[in-house]
Amino acid sequence: MDKPILLKGMQIYSEKNQFYTGYIKITNQKISEIGRLEDLQDITEAVVFDFQENLTAVPGFIDVHIHGAAGADVMDGTESALMTMANSLPAEGTTSFLATTMTQEQEEIEKALKTAAVYMSKPQPGGRAEILGVHLEGPFVNKEMAGAQPSQYIIDPDVELFKKWENLSQGNIKLVTLAPERPGGKDLASYLNSKSIVASIGHSNATYEEVKDSIEAGCTHVTHLFNQMRGLHHREPGVAGAALLHDELMVELIADGVHVKPEMVKLAFKQKGEEGLILITDSMRAKCLKNGHYDLGGQDVTVADGKAVLQDGTLAGSILRLGHAVKNMIEFTGCSLEDAIQMASVNPAKQLGVFSRKGSLEAGKDADIVILNEEHDVVMTLCRGEVAYRKENE
Repeated sequence: MDKPILLKGMQIYSEKNQFYTGYIKITNQKISEIGRLEDLQDITEAVVFDFQENLTAVPGFIDVHIHGAAGADVMDGTESALMTMANSLPAEGTTSFLATTMTQEQEEIEKALKTAAVYMSKPQPGGRAEILGVHLEGPFVNKEMAGAQPSQYIIDPDVELFKKWENLSQGNIKLVTLAPERPGGKDLASYLNSKSIVASIGHSNATYEEVKDSIEAGCTHVTHLFNQMRGLHHREPGVAGAALLHDELMVELIADGVHVKPEMVKLAFKQKGEEGLILITDSMRAKCLKNGHYDLGGQDVTVADGKAVLQDGTLAGSILRLGHAVKNMIEFTGCSLEDAIQMASVNPAKQLGVFSRKGSLEAGKDADIVILNEEHDVVMTLCRGEVAYRKENE
């Protein structure tokens, strides 16, 4: 058995308390103790990390919508691509994620699903972000709202085809983006709901009434609010209006200031509150790399000035880091760090049904821990009790 690890001296945002000078003890990849430093009993045999009081420990971030990073993409369909993502994401505070596919030829989607299943069938060691499952984004979307999803491969929602893919993924599809207004949309939403798979409205041209019907059918989630959906209009609230009004819908948000203007981020936060939003990146392989040309689903993407766009100027995913999304959310809305943690850690864990082991700092949970400095920059990340990232000179 490895020695216990002790983190001490920093502020801690635990599930139930905020400790201004606290400690976290880690045993066998789990948090075994958490509390005030003055209550710490035994530190013999432990590997100790001493932190200053100006540093803060928060739960690891969970990205439910990410296509790629560091040159790798889920649609590469290789275990090495998934491993590259898992190794690079802790630098931005992400300790677990959903490997997100995109609209493509069915054989390519199936290859990605089978690869993810094989990867997840093996033990995922500590020290890298954990893949919690697959987010199937497309091909069951609306061509009118394709965005960067290649429209030639878009098809109507199909329960039987999804069942095939569910088997290929070995039951690891956890979230599906679909256009519920398309033929078969509500049937698929209902099936997903029966299987405890999150049904998400996205790349959709649904009217407000169609969204209401889809909620009754089983939709509980909205993919990247405001992007590639019927927008808010005073005579037709659309998908965006329904997302803002219905508490049944958990809403993803790309808080990079590019996909959604800061004022609209503020509006979404004001309307949905910290319990109704999930921060995502929707990032593609160019994240962590230089400006240049990259591939997304067989399409050429140009990355420059913090934007990733197709040749026609359409936004093609992001190069956002989740740690930056947390900082941006605080800057754009004036929300507290505690609110941002709710949106980056707690809500995604609850939405995916893994809050019993992830999403907050509490004894018995996975030791997925991020240490932030006063500017809320990530200085250290532990994935299941192992140091996965450490910023130099901190």
